[in-house]
Amino acid sequence: MTTTPSPLETDASLLAFDGARSTSRVVNGLREHVVVAGETDDPLVVLLHGFPEFWYEWREQIEPLVEAGYRVVVPDQRGYNLSEKPRKARAYQLRDLSRDVADLIASEGRERAHVVGHDWGGVVAWDLARRYPDRVDRLGIINAPHPTAYRRQLRSNLEQLRRSWYVMAFQLPWLPERLCRYDDFRLLERALRDTAAEGTFTERELTHYRRAWAREGALTGSLNWYRAMARHPPEASRDRVEQPTLVIWGEADDALVPELGPASVRFCDRGRLERLPETSHWVPHERPARTTELLCDHLDGSED
Repeated sequence: MTTTPSPLETDASLLAFDGARSTSRVVNGLREHVVVAGETDDPLVVLLHGFPEFWYEWREQIEPLVEAGYRVVVPDQRGYNLSEKPRKARAYQLRDLSRDVADLIASEGRERAHVVGHDWGGVVAWDLARRYPDRVDRLGIINAPHPTAYRRQLRSNLEQLRRSWYVMAFQLPWLPERLCRYDDFRLLERALRDTAAEGTFTERELTHYRRAWAREGALTGSLNWYRAMARHPPEASRDRVEQPTLVIWGEADDALVPELGPASVRFCDRGRLERLPETSHWVPHERPARTTELLCDHLDGSED
């Protein structure tokens, strides 16, 4: 049965797919909203959204992955939408973000899962694979650089440094929140629409995003991911990723230079790079069918 969601809702009722439902899990001491779909004993896939999104980023992938035989778990990561939102930046250290996902996998009664992340979700996925290698079966990364590759580009590539200006701007207190909220979140809307192919984000979809952004504490929570990275840099960990890894890279990314795709794959023992020319940072939105196809091939090992 298909229902038309209320614009006030930002849970699983947004989906036309009635095989998904919203639930909550306590992970790493915090309550997270999670959308789950698929049979509980099917292979587990965890999908991690980026900034400034929420679980809804993966709406086009959930049903096809279930039909391909997977149990799909999609959290609102801490600070976002319907999940708990600690106020202090130190609560968003990368080690805690990764621990959230490790605990989420355990909450499914599993030891391991396939993990896919885009943008900040990809940053968490990289760290999870390095910090908790036994928790990750196969890794999928979409337009999120390996941390060492990113640091090297910042030091050696002035273009990447220029594209990262907003990271420094987000370090300011309260002002970024005020600017993001101004005129019904116009700045965040433009961050999506103006950096994606025309028509990628519809007005109906943006209505759902505005509702998620308007939730109390959500703007500060999402911006605190950037603040924590600068104020509480993650401790050094091993560079290499041992899991089979697919890196999908939209090469028309306004925030990340194309060189970061191949540079990231070099840190993977079993890595594969899929370049998407003329595709922006917002790959799951612009190329949903291709994204799903690549992920299904990778997760079942058919491209090995």
